[in-house]
Amino acid sequence: MANERQMTHANNSTNLADILERVLDKGIVIAGDIKIQIGEVDLLNIKIRLLVASVDKAMEMGINWWQQDSYLSSKAKEAEIEKENVDLKKRLELLESKMARVPVTIA
Repeated sequence: MANERQMTHANNSTNLADILERVLDKGIVIAGDIKIQIGEVDLLNIKIRLLVASVDKAMEMGINWWQQDSYLSSKAKEAEIEKENVDLKKRLELLESKMARVPVTIA
C-alpha cells in the first residue's frame, strides 16, 4: 500500500512538471471581477487579471512592461536618468537666461 502512494506521488510530480511546462509555453489567463454594490450603487469594483507564461511567450504576445520598469530594467533606469538630466539642463539654461536679463545694481 505504501509503495502505491509513492508511485502515485512520483507520477503526480512528473505530471505537474509537464503541466507547468505546457502552461509556460502556451500561457494561461485567469480573470475575475469583484463587485460590491448596494441597490444600484457600486461601492467597490475590482478587476483581477493574472497571466502566467514564460518571458518568451509574453513578449510574443506583446507584453513587455518589465523592460520599461526602472526597478526591473537597468536600461529603463538609465533612460529615466538621462531624461531627468535633459530636463534639469533645460531648467538651468532657462534660469541662467532669466538671471542674465536681471539688472545688477551695486550699492
